[in-house]
Amino acid sequence: MKKIVFIITVITVIIGVLLIQIGGSFVTQKPDKSIAQTNTLGIGDHSRALMVNGLKRTYLVHVPKSYNGSQPYPVVLVFHGGGSNAKQAISSFGLNETADKDNFIAVYPNGTGWTIQGYEVFVWNGGLRQPGGTSSDIAKVDDVGFTKALLDDLAKVVRTDEKRIYATGLSGGGIMVYRLASELSDRIAAIAPVAAVMGTAKIRPQRPVSVMHFHGTEDQAVPFNGGKGKLDTSGTNFYSVEYSIQSWVKANGCNRHPTIETLPDKVDDGTKVIRKSYDNCNIDSEVVLIKIEGGGHTWPGREFEPELEILGKSTKDISANDLMWEFFQKHPMQ
Repeated sequence: MKKIVFIITVITVIIGVLLIQIGGSFVTQKPDKSIAQTNTLGIGDHSRALMVNGLKRTYLVHVPKSYNGSQPYPVVLVFHGGGSNAKQAISSFGLNETADKDNFIAVYPNGTGWTIQGYEVFVWNGGLRQPGGTSSDIAKVDDVGFTKALLDDLAKVVRTDEKRIYATGLSGGGIMVYRLASELSDRIAAIAPVAAVMGTAKIRPQRPVSVMHFHGTEDQAVPFNGGKGKLDTSGTNFYSVEYSIQSWVKANGCNRHPTIETLPDKVDDGTKVIRKSYDNCNIDSEVVLIKIEGGGHTWPGREFEPELEILGKSTKDISANDLMWEFFQKHPMQ
């Protein structure tokens, strides 16, 4: 029985399909002990806290081994899935290792939410078309403002390259990343959502933002073709991947006809990866769809725990971390 409860809990945590109401009200993140402000962060892992609209918000920072403060470093914001937390994102996505290898600062914001038996269950306000998006308690949380305040706070303690700030995220975190690209385009150079779609009907970027989108065709939580996911108990009617991609193709002024390439099938794991690239965009921006035929609600190149096989296949033909960093390097803010 305990194992069954654990499996169900983790599945809902990773997918982000659970909206919990306690006493009819969304439970906001509980403030933890104050974290003292410092003039500089050394290499390694750190926790930060700040107040945003009267709410204490937290985030984790990984400063790579190569950082010495002599030059500004790029930043990759990593948004956990809905119903998860920053610590879980660190262990699940493997981006700390990529940061050490490729020399960028990895930052993991925490959403708002509640704690269940010691597990932090946090969500994002990425728009109406997401699990829990119609809840007034979620809608009143300003996660765009939190991200802006986070970047301002981070710049006080490490040297950040303001032209090379990027964002990625899984599921609900990816939905949040799409909203940031629309509403914080003056700070975010490029994004790489994974297993996510737009949560807003329209976008209004002030400048072109390059997009690399990863999505499995067999995603049963956030369906590739939109609509309601079999694993999503919230009943959200998701936008499709095509709607999300074409919104940014239009916003960035890209060629409407993509270059299509089938990537090498390196591992016999039941998946095939197709890359669709929309180029000739404004100010050298780009929109790329990494379509994983047979892929599930997973992070390409990474595997979740065995209990989460219900989420589907995770392709081993590519590494999302490597591809997105290569993409980010090509697209600093112009």
